[in-house]
Amino acid sequence: MRLGVLDIGSNTVHLLVVDAHRGARPMPAYSHKDELRLTEHLDQDQNLGPEGVERLGGFVEEAVRIAEDKGVEDLLCFATSAVREAANGEQVLAEVERRCGVHIAVLSGPDEARLTFLAVRRWFGWSSGRLLALDIGGGSLEIAAGVDEEPDAAVSLPLGAGRLTRGWFTADPPSAEEVRSLRKHVRAEIARTVGDVMRYGRPDRAVATSKTFKQLARIAGAAPSGDGPYVTRSLSRHDMADWAAKLTTMEAAARARLSGVSQGRAAQLAAGALVADAAMDLFEVDRLDVCPWALREGVILRRLDLLPGWPEQLDGGSK
Repeated sequence: MRLGVLDIGSNTVHLLVVDAHRGARPMPAYSHKDELRLTEHLDQDQNLGPEGVERLGGFVEEAVRIAEDKGVEDLLCFATSAVREAANGEQVLAEVERRCGVHIAVLSGPDEARLTFLAVRRWFGWSSGRLLALDIGGGSLEIAAGVDEEPDAAVSLPLGAGRLTRGWFTADPPSAEEVRSLRKHVRAEIARTVGDVMRYGRPDRAVATSKTFKQLARIAGAAPSGDGPYVTRSLSRHDMADWAAKLTTMEAAARARLSGVSQGRAAQLAAGALVADAAMDLFEVDRLDVCPWALREGVILRRLDLLPGWPEQLDGGSK
């Protein structure tokens, strides 16, 4: 069947169309996205402003039309931290739903972590043993760990790269004092979770997802995205520490000239690097393997799991 997933994130709003059926990997058929940066449209009372609401409604309307044109049978729409934390988030979604005729679910932070973990588990398989999955979004950091498809621990922290850039940096590049203050804050927040996440044992494999980690791995020497999703990509703890120090002293324009860094995300990459460096250090991860699947794929896989597929001839054995 052809499925569509509309992901309303803090930075990007993304429609992904895939061909998928139960037991097979989802095959991308079409992708359409725009960097709406919804959190930049929040006012001092944390309300999403009229311009942001209008742009969001326009994109969702366009996405619904594209999904119909592409033959999508089931369109799954969800929003993450930007809408979840907006004071008027429920009203915004109600307005968009009336305008576009689709229901938009709001995922909790732990649910984001769980669904991303499911995608990571399916990509790397059971032979990877206990997994630790890290995902840096625009608004939050998701952490999950476990040996099954449902993680033992799933945590969401307000440590997204966009959120931290707006809240902590006032200059480009940020001052040494701003960098030090943010570094201290990030490490204190992550340190509170380490005990719970690692309670059941150290990971056999640590994995990173998200655009931020992909860009960090690329500037540290990983293969470009053009080489395809099946090329092994990783990020070492040593390289991450070096780049965290470098990126915080560079202007956004200089970061944008680095291999694999998009101009739209260059401004927040320094904050993202501080989060990545802290997570690798505090969880004592020497290497992160980069996973091409993340939250959207997790949503698709969970949807496919709900399709009917139990062989009728097996029903007799349970009677």
